[in-house]
Amino acid sequence: MTTQERAIPAPAPNPENQPYFDACARDTLLVGKCDACGEYHFYPRRICPHCLSDQVQWVAARGTGTIYTYSTMHRGVPVPYTIAYVTLDEGVSMMTNIVGFAPGTLRIGQKVRVQFRATEGGIKVPVFAPA
Repeated sequence: MTTQERAIPAPAPNPENQPYFDACARDTLLVGKCDACGEYHFYPRRICPHCLSDQVQWVAARGTGTIYTYSTMHRGVPVPYTIAYVTLDEGVSMMTNIVGFAPGTLRIGQKVRVQFRATEGGIKVPVFAPA
């Protein structure tokens, strides 16, 4: 048995991160990659947080990673849910929801794979499930 999924609040895309959400609608996870310093980064932005260059491009991530840490919310919510920091294979970490697991089975360091879920507003966002 897996956990029941909660409704995910809709994000508020803006011109800077719209390409990211457009890719999510196509079930593609994008991360930023700086052409100046070669570093990957996440959260979607036009300026590299490592070297401040504006030579940033969107690249498709593999969609796999490991759970760095997680927390399951039980109290004060209609449906328990789990959020986590997932470190992608590209080296960047992102906060996300974890779905599709049996209670008590998640572990730090566990391999996960991206999936996409529609939010309350219809916009798709990445979530992760055990690989």
